[in-house]
Amino acid sequence: MPKGSRNLCVDDLRHAEYYGMQPTFDELYQRSRDGGIFDNLMDLILSQDNILLAYRNIKANGGSYTAGTDNRNITDIGGMAPEKVVEKVRFIVTGSQHGYRPKPVRRKDIPKPNGKTRPLGIPCIWDRLIQQCIKQILEPICEAKFSNNSYGFRPNRSVEHAINRTYTMLQMMNLHYVIEFDIKGFFDNVNHSKLIRQIWSLGIRDRQLIFVIKRILAAPIRMPDGSTIVPDRGTPQGGIISPLLANIVLNELDWWVASQWEENPVAVSRGRHRIIGNTEVFDKSHGYRLMKNTALKEMHIIRYADDFRIFCKTKEDAIKTKEAVTKWIEERLKLEVSPEKTRIVNTRKRWSEFLGFKLRVRLKHHKYVVQSAICDKKAGIEKDKLVEQAKNIARPREKKSCLEEIQLYNSMVLGIQNYFQLATCISIDCRRIHRQVMTVLTNRLNTEKGCRLTREGGTITQSEKKRYGGSKMIRYVAGVDQMIYPIAYIKNKIPMAKKSAVCSYTEEGRALIHTGLNLDFSILKDLREQTSNGHSTEYMDCRISLFSAQHGKCAISGEEFADASSVVGWLKKPKDKGGFERYGNMVLIHERYLQLLQDLGQQELKATARTIKATKKMISKINRLREQAELPTIG
Repeated sequence: MPKGSRNLCVDDLRHAEYYGMQPTFDELYQRSRDGGIFDNLMDLILSQDNILLAYRNIKANGGSYTAGTDNRNITDIGGMAPEKVVEKVRFIVTGSQHGYRPKPVRRKDIPKPNGKTRPLGIPCIWDRLIQQCIKQILEPICEAKFSNNSYGFRPNRSVEHAINRTYTMLQMMNLHYVIEFDIKGFFDNVNHSKLIRQIWSLGIRDRQLIFVIKRILAAPIRMPDGSTIVPDRGTPQGGIISPLLANIVLNELDWWVASQWEENPVAVSRGRHRIIGNTEVFDKSHGYRLMKNTALKEMHIIRYADDFRIFCKTKEDAIKTKEAVTKWIEERLKLEVSPEKTRIVNTRKRWSEFLGFKLRVRLKHHKYVVQSAICDKKAGIEKDKLVEQAKNIARPREKKSCLEEIQLYNSMVLGIQNYFQLATCISIDCRRIHRQVMTVLTNRLNTEKGCRLTREGGTITQSEKKRYGGSKMIRYVAGVDQMIYPIAYIKNKIPMAKKSAVCSYTEEGRALIHTGLNLDFSILKDLREQTSNGHSTEYMDCRISLFSAQHGKCAISGEEFADASSVVGWLKKPKDKGGFERYGNMVLIHERYLQLLQDLGQQELKATARTIKATKKMISKINRLREQAELPTIG
């Protein structure tokens, strides 16, 4: 890599490299693009590397510490030896006489802004691990077949890309009539038979895998009152594989809408390859010009999970499209479209809502341009949350300090700004919120003796200075060394488009977002394949991470490891003194230095140090490790 260049890293890609699964994912993606059939996927799903990669990916998610109906979480798996974890996963899926039988899913109702609740299903941790194993293998196959018009719960796609595409539709393509669709209880009403047929049509024809997916869909649900129901439809929100299955269901809709205009045979047959910048594109503009003289209706879809919008040129096209798409969804997908919430919006006159934003176009210099803001309902919710947290700053809750309350408030401000900065009117919206929040803070703090807002106070970090350094709205609570982030000080960010060349499953596509490991992969492979010798799955996983973090070098001498047998994972705080086999408590050293970390006499330690020619710098590092292990230093 060129000197001074930035090391790019996408966590999921890095994890796949750790466990040597990236070439497998690349091959699955290419085979799927070539129209391949997959009838033997269970061997890949239940391979040791895929199972341990699933553990790695799950533990990085905070939700993995939420228990299911069996009251277990990811730490229960992490504490087991990796061989036992692999053996148990294989037994759960294939070893039982009756096949895979997931444990009941815990139902939890999450409040929604409208006062209703959203049902969330929390599978048991072993079932989550199995779902992650399946997702890792299915995702590259599905990504090769998914439409470019969907953005939710897919690698390298985000809300920002969906909003950018929305702006393009409204401002560049002048598609001002927006059809806002709402599918009634989508996740609870997915037709299982239809979903299985759609999985089959993607080329996924491993009957054992399809049997497991059917069992996942029909997993019993433990209700809050203790009763248990067996669903005959739906994919529970909260399951790891549910977003992927939801995208499979609606992928057919994406392609059907695209076939009406965007991928119409006329446009495709008249298209030609062109080079724009450094990217090759397939230009269908000549075909579109011909289609405008026909009775075909121009329509374009943008979908984020089950939330989607269709854009049309005229009101007449929008009315016909709404009827046609509604009928198609109900007949083909066996889902019900809500007539009350589905509507046509002329964005030249009214706001249209999408992903928490409200959007319209206004005339500016004889041209329609996009204007966007935070949805009224969402703005009210965020304002109420910040006002409530401002009260907590004035009067901290039990077991909370004023500093902790300010830090929580700041994290909420950052969340709002990072998400909604794509809105063109974000500054106006945030100023309204700022005014109400500061009124509460000023009034409440002044009533507390000796506690007030000040313009000067503690230190500012570089990141805070970069973001807020030019603001005159910065305030501090007297005596607290932490600034209160000014929510009104924010600038609009132009949403970036999804780069068509970016792909997690090709070397060229990864190069744009990710820098591969510059390590000896043979040693990494040997580390994965070594027996655990009583160590936990967490220990073995952290060892691989540390090998990468230390660039394949010993933490004491800085020399590169020649082979896996010389790599020793040292616990800074030993287990017999309360230490855990965790990343923060571990370091990799060469086996030759292990004797210098034992509880031996000074003479023996000094003799060993002379024998291995340990330098003063190395002795200093060894002594730091000995101090952490509560051992006397080498004099």
